[in-house]
Amino acid sequence: MDLKDSEFRQIRDYLKENFGISMADEKRTLVYSRLRPLLRERGFESFQDFIDYVKTDKTGEASIIMANRLTTNHTFFMRESEHFDLLKKEALPWVVENFGAEKDLRMWCCASSSGEEPYTLQMVVQDFFANTTGWNTEILATDISEKVLLQASYGIYSNESLGVMPEEWLKKYFSKYDNDNMVVKDDIKRLMTFRKYNLMEEKMPFKRKFHIIFCRNVMIYFDNNTREQMAKRFYNVLEPGGWLFIGHSESLSNSDVGLKYIQPAVYRK
Repeated sequence: MDLKDSEFRQIRDYLKENFGISMADEKRTLVYSRLRPLLRERGFESFQDFIDYVKTDKTGEASIIMANRLTTNHTFFMRESEHFDLLKKEALPWVVENFGAEKDLRMWCCASSSGEEPYTLQMVVQDFFANTTGWNTEILATDISEKVLLQASYGIYSNESLGVMPEEWLKKYFSKYDNDNMVVKDDIKRLMTFRKYNLMEEKMPFKRKFHIIFCRNVMIYFDNNTREQMAKRFYNVLEPGGWLFIGHSESLSNSDVGLKYIQPAVYRK
């Protein structure tokens, strides 16, 4: 089963239009190698048959499956840990100082994947507010994939994947699930809202602005124009002085959207 030029262009254009994902010509081999097993599983005889199915699937499930196959949903606990240190030492104290009367922390993790990042954020938050009462510390975690969001909501992770976690956190925030896995405790799960959301939606459906946004290792899939548009939307839903954390392999240095560079992968409104 070959991937024709016209088929690759259709896939590339569809991903760009619907998800903002940019696939350069050199990604053709990746597209072929990642989608071919899916086509075999689903019984498609050609890439064109699959493309036609994706475009006519009114549920949107097929397009999400394709996008997930072509992007790397790879995450782990404590990833780029210096961000969590900055969150605890500077960002959260700023929230308390400026919004202490409200006692309502508004934080958005907009690439939840299977939940490792938003749960890590919540554990940092819980440590920070350990001696403080009355704060709402619920975190919004979104992703385009209902499958990974469901996995995140279960909060079950292998012992191996938790090897980087501080021992104190394992005792405080996890329980044994079986011999090979642990599960996030319910009192942490209750502080998470997992919701499906496509970052390419021009209008962000949020009633109140956020103090802190984590959008790490997502914009690497977007071209410069799409990154700038997304940065503008983040700017619009951040409180003045609010924090934006992106991945260390990403940059907004060429964007003129009003976000101030703080340090690598960290910006403020």
